[in-house]
Amino acid sequence: MNPKELICPVSNERVNERIVRCTALFIIILAATGLYFQSVLILLLMATDFFIRAFTSLKTSPVSFVSQNVIEMLGMDRKPIDKAPKIFAARLGFLMSFLLVVLVASGSMVAAYVIGGILTLFATLELVIGFCAGCFIYSYVVLPLTNGEKN
Repeated sequence: MNPKELICPVSNERVNERIVRCTALFIIILAATGLYFQSVLILLLMATDFFIRAFTSLKTSPVSFVSQNVIEMLGMDRKPIDKAPKIFAARLGFLMSFLLVVLVASGSMVAAYVIGGILTLFATLELVIGFCAGCFIYSYVVLPLTNGEKN
């Protein structure tokens, strides 16, 4: 699989990649902490944050607000990237984090650890190498299911 062959949703809106990566770090922390303590509240906070980023027109979510302030405090320059793939990824994040809330609340910890591990892996890939798992899923799952062009 060549990452250059991935097809992502596209928009004219831009977001700061540095904030996206910092947000991924906080998602890793929230997911790990929520699972470790089996805290529905922490996981619900994470799911709510994903919901805000994925389905509302608000400029920022609580986690991205903290990330924005961290990036500003570090004095890092803005690095604009397309927003649409990040919205799609946030929708996947919402789906997984909502599922985590349900699984932890019902005591299904093995399934919660699997879903949480996948979410954490995706966030880690974004943080470390800027790899958007949402683009991968969009290219190899969504497009084929909707009769898209990707083979």
